[in-house]
Amino acid sequence: MAYPLVRHRRLRSTAGLRNLVRETMISVNDFIAPIFVTEGTGIKDEIASMPGVYHWSLDTLEQELSEIVGLGIQSILLFGVPDHKDATGTSAFDDNGIVQRAARKIKALYPELVIVADTCLCQFTDHGHCGVVHTSDCGAEIGNDESLELLAKAAVSQAKAGADIIAPSNMMDGFVTAIRQALDDAGFANTPIMSYAVKYSSAYYGPFREAAHSTPQFGDRKTYQMDPANAREALREAQSDVDEGADFLMVKPGLAYLDIVRMLRDRYSLPIVIYNVSAEYSMVKAAAMQGWIDERAIVLETLTGMKRAGADLIITYHAKDAARWLKENEAN
Repeated sequence: MAYPLVRHRRLRSTAGLRNLVRETMISVNDFIAPIFVTEGTGIKDEIASMPGVYHWSLDTLEQELSEIVGLGIQSILLFGVPDHKDATGTSAFDDNGIVQRAARKIKALYPELVIVADTCLCQFTDHGHCGVVHTSDCGAEIGNDESLELLAKAAVSQAKAGADIIAPSNMMDGFVTAIRQALDDAGFANTPIMSYAVKYSSAYYGPFREAAHSTPQFGDRKTYQMDPANAREALREAQSDVDEGADFLMVKPGLAYLDIVRMLRDRYSLPIVIYNVSAEYSMVKAAAMQGWIDERAIVLETLTGMKRAGADLIITYHAKDAARWLKENEAN
């Protein structure tokens, strides 16, 4: 009688066997939960395109923090939505800016919670770009080196306020060098940099731009964010950040770029971070609200896939739900 030489199904026949041979595990320790903090009082406003994600004012922020900490999540990614914007994004490096006040409040409430501070100018500029804009008869251009000076000031201000990790997301050339030097000079040599090393000019950012009020007022970001068609370029970008002293390498977005995560994982020993971005979240939420998918199963499978691709850490708007589901799985 003919039969297979190898029966792979033997190790899949029961839940116990599947648990024994499972290769990739996700944990609440893998998650970084994004938070949007805004000016004002009494604010808990749901972001229309991101169900379950809110704008929080400083006086309501503890509600969100207590839930995050209670679920065992140990890190947040902090975004600020200011009430003042100008051409150079001065509120980004104002020691009394929204991010800085939020960081101080978070540290006062939960000193062990790891604050990752997003370091960019786009939320703080009146034009919505990630750097200083120069205009001429030829059009508008984002000035690289002038922008670095402002980003370095923002990083130092965030570190002074209590940020544990600086996460520059601007994609200016040389941003790790500029920020590392500024942090070192200001006495923050031990503050790590989580570089948005490989950040693509992606259609997946739409809901985030609503949340952060950061839509460019003209043009796009294709001259500084990466072309989605390019992979080898990602290695060049990552290598520059490694050489300049980055402590983490991030790939953003996530789902359409798992091949890039694997490329970085195979080449570098630094921790690899993946950003499960806003549209990836919103599409799942929208389909779940229609009853078209099993949200819990889809989310946990997606996060497992990101970990399997090589990510050590996952920034995700699903963090609270995923942490809750993992606890329920453990209880069962």
